[in-house]
Amino acid sequence: MTILSGVVGNILEWYDFAVYGFFAPILGKLFFPAEDPVTSLIASFGAFAAGFLMRPIGGAVFGHIGDRLGRKKALNLSVLMMAIPTFLIGVMPTHAQIGMTAAVILVVLRMCQGLSVGGEYTSSIVFLAESAPKNKKGLFSSASMLGAVGGILLGSLVGSVLTSMLDDAQLQSWGWRIPFLMGIIVAGIGFLIRRHMPETLQEEEKLDKPLKVLRKNWLEVIRVSGLNLLAATVFYCMFVFVVTWLVNYVHEPRTMALRFNSLSLLFLMVLLPLVAHLSDRFGRKPFLVAGAVGMILFSYPLFWLMHHPNESMILAGEFGMALLIAIYMAPIPVTLVEMFPRNIRVSAVSIGYNLAFAAFGGTIPMVAVWLIQKQHNDLAFVWYIIGIAIISLIIVLTLNFKKIDD
Repeated sequence: MTILSGVVGNILEWYDFAVYGFFAPILGKLFFPAEDPVTSLIASFGAFAAGFLMRPIGGAVFGHIGDRLGRKKALNLSVLMMAIPTFLIGVMPTHAQIGMTAAVILVVLRMCQGLSVGGEYTSSIVFLAESAPKNKKGLFSSASMLGAVGGILLGSLVGSVLTSMLDDAQLQSWGWRIPFLMGIIVAGIGFLIRRHMPETLQEEEKLDKPLKVLRKNWLEVIRVSGLNLLAATVFYCMFVFVVTWLVNYVHEPRTMALRFNSLSLLFLMVLLPLVAHLSDRFGRKPFLVAGAVGMILFSYPLFWLMHHPNESMILAGEFGMALLIAIYMAPIPVTLVEMFPRNIRVSAVSIGYNLAFAAFGGTIPMVAVWLIQKQHNDLAFVWYIIGIAIISLIIVLTLNFKKIDD
């Protein structure tokens, strides 16, 4: 029940973000119509990025709540704040009905979602690590990633089912609303489960002004961001943007792109706890270094495999990237928690983590489309990922790794 309490909110948060990414081409036409479809797509991904820009603010707000009032209060509030804007996106009018106002409302709702996500994932990381038995903190904290991947997988499966059952006209007319409306069910379940979760922050450990104390640890917060640059970029590129990339640039059917995305997410879910468990035994650094180096060396060949009208090659490329992502990302949650004392953990991890995801995770779909258009090369964005991997590798090599037993 402890693990379920920690991950259930992540399922909702990443389900909602994933659904938006998967249906971005349709949302672009409905809310940002333009003569050039690429312009509509970039605008749609721009709204996707707007949600991420609010994440550092959400991280500061929920970090303050988590370190001052407790992890439980932060996690319960974040679920509720995500459910409402998700439901409103599912019922709101489009550009054809209310003009540019629809685009403005959509961006505002995406920003509200980003505010909530800014506190959800990092609060759950801290809660799970603090609740874990000794020598299993990597395994327990990796469950937060399983929840995130599970949410994206759920969004991918829902998208796959809808695109196989409905034609393009039905999807653009009303079908796109269904996955957003379904999010309210996940939110209700999550809130009920979290009502009975334990609190891991003791009364004497609570701080009145955790953000003020955090100023002394600003260098470590920057390192948190640097460590997550690669995680943010490659994760959202691979499991959100690649669906659109396979459809628009490799010219594969959307149903197939979503199916392969679901399979690679399932593969990732198997790998994450395995790598996290190994990091409890052999340390965090070997896996972080191996993952970053693997991204530098093999990202281009793996995306090159995906850029072929051959299903076996595409799936091999996706599975290869999923393996590298698991090796790099599985040790990150517990590494972040181990970098800070208990009384400022949520604030420190939330701000550093969300700065990276706001600047690089939320913008990667938009940047990728722009780079492809500018360079006239469908693989242009891969060099961007490689550059980010080099930066994160340097950060990993500067970290002082230690384990926590509290």
